[in-house]
Amino acid sequence: MALKTSLAFQIAADLTKAFDLGGGTVGQGLARNYGFTDGAGAGQANRVYQDKNTLAASGTIDVDLSGSLLDVYGDAVIFARIKALVVTAAAANTNNVVLGGVAAGISTIFAPQTTGTLAVRPGGLFVVACGVADATGYVVTATTADLLHIINSAGGTGVDYELIVVGSAT
Repeated sequence: MALKTSLAFQIAADLTKAFDLGGGTVGQGLARNYGFTDGAGAGQANRVYQDKNTLAASGTIDVDLSGSLLDVYGDAVIFARIKALVVTAAAANTNNVVLGGVAAGISTIFAPQTTGTLAVRPGGLFVVACGVADATGYVVTATTADLLHIINSAGGTGVDYELIVVGSAT
């Protein structure tokens, strides 16, 4: 089974201002495309995991990236390196989806391991990706740095989120 992955990011902003002699608009932006071919080296990935989940009010879950994950075909997915990680929070959420903050967390993304967190606000997203020249990626170390800790930031309501992890087994 072969994996081909593409990730595109674009942000465009037009800043407009009126002044005495008319006005003007300045366009600003950034666009990047990341592509990974099948494999485990630079610019490559050979594993993908996707999940859509609801966390109960004040709930938590630990996604073990070197544990018992299954891909869409029911095959085991074990990551040694992460090349791209995307987490989206549903717009209808009342609470934030919080990532990180656990002792066995992915220290190469969330540092320090036990307290490094990031809040994905309702309707927001978090993306981290490696460039095509990066063979190392974000290292996942079995049992000591392999958990993606996901938290519902408060009580009262559940939160919906989607997760996609792209990486390699070696």
